[in-house]
Amino acid sequence: MADRAHIEHRLNGLVSENRFTIAVFFPLVGAVMLLASAEQFLIPDPLVFHPLLVIFGTAVMRLPLIVGLLPLVGRRAAAAIGLLTLYAYAIEYVGTTTGLPYGVFEYGVDLGPMLLGKVPFGLPIFFLPLVANAYLLCLLLLGDRARAALVRVPAVIATVLMMDLVLDPGAVAIGFWAYDLAATPFAVWPYDSGLAFYGVPLSNYAGWVVSATVAVVTLDAAFAWTDLRARLDSCAFMLDDLVSFVLLWGVVNAVYAQWIPVVLAALLGVGLWYTDRFDVPAPP
Repeated sequence: MADRAHIEHRLNGLVSENRFTIAVFFPLVGAVMLLASAEQFLIPDPLVFHPLLVIFGTAVMRLPLIVGLLPLVGRRAAAAIGLLTLYAYAIEYVGTTTGLPYGVFEYGVDLGPMLLGKVPFGLPIFFLPLVANAYLLCLLLLGDRARAALVRVPAVIATVLMMDLVLDPGAVAIGFWAYDLAATPFAVWPYDSGLAFYGVPLSNYAGWVVSATVAVVTLDAAFAWTDLRARLDSCAFMLDDLVSFVLLWGVVNAVYAQWIPVVLAALLGVGLWYTDRFDVPAPP
């Protein structure tokens, strides 16, 4: 336990001392690199959507969230994270092979090693933090109302969906993945290409409601919300990963004039500002 406490202390110091680099510099450089790769502009071919750069940059931006949560991760939380990791792989495999629940899609760039040739091995580092960031932001915004699970859980699910309304259009714009809007895998599932949102079908958001519900309910059972709130109060950088999300995907969507996702990203930024979390200190 002493070794773990020492490691946590060192990691806290590392993130605290590099907040601007992690939460501002990395997402802005990342946005430039992604846009340059998408447009094949002023970037050497070997660096175009290089999977190691994508995964490394994402992992760095996730550090504040990981380090913030680390002291709260016991056996129950670790088991829940493991189960959600398996769920993420399983639902993505089903999605890439059947079109359910997100819609018929395929990856357009190399995201590193693939499980069973279908699912990026690094998928959990993209999916799980999205849910965790939404949960933490809602705890701050809801205040005492977060005591009620019937308020807390739906609010987090709605926030996850809001974040995907920012993420998916931006990812489609730069070619991370693409949906086949002409496909209708199952008539019982909402799939109307005429109502696609910046190239993303309605089925994707129906799928995200399902996955967000599974993930939020699992996290809500794994962590005591009061412990998470207490950790938020003592850890200034815990939502810096969400700052990175707002900056990176806000810029990407703005470049492609996708204004509704830009507005939604701005609203997330307002939530961070309102809760005093958009306060990343500039470097000395």
